[in-house]
Amino acid sequence: MMDLVTSFLNLVVPPATMMMLAFSWPALCFINACEWVYNTLYTIEDMDGKVVIITGASSGIGEQIAYEYAKRRANLVLVARREQRLRAISEKARYLGANSAIVIAADVVKEDDCRRFINETVNFYGRVDHLVNAASLGHTFYFDEVTDSSVFPILLDINFWGNVYPTFVALPYLHQSNGRVIVNASVENWLPLPRMSLYAAAKAALVNFYETLRLEVNNDVGITIATHGWIGGEMTRGKFMLEEGAEMQWKEERELQASGGPVEEFARLIVSGACRGDAYVKYPSWHDTFLLFRVFAPNVLNWSFRLLLSTHGTRRTSMVGVGKPISEGGSGRYLMETTSPRKLPAGPITFSKT
Repeated sequence: MMDLVTSFLNLVVPPATMMMLAFSWPALCFINACEWVYNTLYTIEDMDGKVVIITGASSGIGEQIAYEYAKRRANLVLVARREQRLRAISEKARYLGANSAIVIAADVVKEDDCRRFINETVNFYGRVDHLVNAASLGHTFYFDEVTDSSVFPILLDINFWGNVYPTFVALPYLHQSNGRVIVNASVENWLPLPRMSLYAAAKAALVNFYETLRLEVNNDVGITIATHGWIGGEMTRGKFMLEEGAEMQWKEERELQASGGPVEEFARLIVSGACRGDAYVKYPSWHDTFLLFRVFAPNVLNWSFRLLLSTHGTRRTSMVGVGKPISEGGSGRYLMETTSPRKLPAGPITFSKT
């Protein structure tokens, strides 16, 4: 009997749902537009004097988010591994209007480091209002071409645990201030793209974690999930190398400053959406149209990706992390980097009011 009911629902529910969406779509769009206007006019959060922690603030989206909060006169706590780079960003942030900015060198994949920079923030400012998890790391390799799996936990640690640990430590203070967590996710969490298997898996886990957390914290702590398509940034231009099989250290190529329309626009939308209390920020928003194909016509997406791949001929792999681009007609395996990265000095995390 149950099998018969299931078969009936399989036949009836999908077309009935599509018809309901078709008829209700204009009304839903109108309601969303009215809600956006109301939130923009009456509920936007004044960040003057508020305390904002930004991880991954030494480059790319994290850096641009710091500048956007600075324009709103927030107190900034900039967190990343590269303290010297953070100091330069803090100077610019104060020039743009930040009330103050402190710099904390820390590794977000280490829970002890996360406890340290959260505690230092609370000891210095007495509160935490926004936690922006901007640390992220991508890759562009085919999974079956990897010969050294040591990069796997690095990618997952940065893209997943590098968000979870700061949130876990900061959550009690965010409860006290009715604060907000802002998450730097990606459209790859539901739109599968070739050569991004581990990145997509980490982002999918990340989004599902925060969607569940949103239900658990109810309205005590807001959560804004920002998803983006392919935008410019150091994540797409830089390389990183493995240090002793576990640590991550960026090469000098990553010192290139990430700027330009897409990155700056995405950062502006993130901060505006967070201050408005939006649950989601999407850039560009037209990527959502692919979701219909993913749900109702997944084969169309698969055929499209296969067609795109077939037009490129021989594979060209850039193993972000442990390899170099492979030339056409190569062996089909990545080449290991041979230059040893500089090690960061040992010792406790330091911070200073700049």
